[in-house]
Amino acid sequence: MSTMAVSIDRNEPGWIDIASDLGENFAARAVQHDQQGDFVAENYAELKEERLFSAAIPSELGGGGATHADVCAIVRELGRHCGSTGLSFAMHSHPVCVNVFKHLRGDQKSTGALRKIAAEELVIAGTGANDWLASNGEAIEVEGGYRVNAHKRFVSGGPGADLFVTSAVFDGDDGPEILHFAVPMASDGVEIQNNWNTLGMRGTGSNDILMKDVFVPAAAIVARRPIGTWHPMWDVIVPIALPIIVACYVGLAETAAKLAIQSATGKSHQAAAIGQMQSELTIAQTALEDMIRIVDNYKFTPDLAITSDILTRKAIAARNVKAAVETASEIVGGAGFFRDHPMERIARDVRAFHFHPLPERIQQSFSGRIALGLEPIEMR
Repeated sequence: MSTMAVSIDRNEPGWIDIASDLGENFAARAVQHDQQGDFVAENYAELKEERLFSAAIPSELGGGGATHADVCAIVRELGRHCGSTGLSFAMHSHPVCVNVFKHLRGDQKSTGALRKIAAEELVIAGTGANDWLASNGEAIEVEGGYRVNAHKRFVSGGPGADLFVTSAVFDGDDGPEILHFAVPMASDGVEIQNNWNTLGMRGTGSNDILMKDVFVPAAAIVARRPIGTWHPMWDVIVPIALPIIVACYVGLAETAAKLAIQSATGKSHQAAAIGQMQSELTIAQTALEDMIRIVDNYKFTPDLAITSDILTRKAIAARNVKAAVETASEIVGGAGFFRDHPMERIARDVRAFHFHPLPERIQQSFSGRIALGLEPIEMR
């Protein structure tokens, strides 16, 4: 089975060694978190103790100096042991990595944010792509900032987060626009709802969050953009975020393949099925590795063509991760249908892959429009 080469700045042990060691405990707890549907709080505490939440921050800012490729490898390793922990960690990591990209290009707000995250080992949760182009909620201008009311969904890792990164619609004199900001999770009016009861990824704690008259200082606004249209900020966020997220699901598929091979040992009649599974997994691995190559540890120049390339590879990875896990499930057979077997949990967890942007049919329209020289989304 192929593995991804990464460069690790941390020595003895490296970041991947730490993730692997922690992962053994995470795997042991995965059944409990899945069955009870509760957040992987102990896992987050151990990740924080090892300072993995600041691993991606440059060392000169107080972080661990892990590259974008390193972060993908860490998430992939965590995903091999516990999909919920890997995905929640990915959702923290990608906004950190976006800020690293901006810091490397001289953005002082990002530099300051990264210093603070590293100094306090802060954890981020956000709505990100769930708000996508339109966002939701209302921001009303008040003295010193804005008063925000909103109902946000799919906030992975919320119960373990210190900062909430999200957006809301502000209807100003020049028309509606979307404000992007971060507020402390402990802010007055921020309420985590205990409603994450799902088919898979049950330990991510991706509950809804209500914002009731939450004060957002003007200084906390990090971006403004028109509502419902494509903005160049997505050409930074999508290429950086998606490989990190995809890495978790590839890790899950790699564990499924390992379980299948163990099950099929000594059963020559399973050789063709094993070969099929390996082909499906290799396509997913290759798509991930090419996404990481494109980002080139933040050296890429954002544009629509790169965004399309990343989204295409995400769709390819999603299709083949799900295919590989399905084939692996067939090989393991009836034993993998029981709730206490890791294959059963993996088969449910990978179904969440579809919901990350963009679902394949929407991605095909997006990429097709770019190829035709059209705007990436159809204005309505």
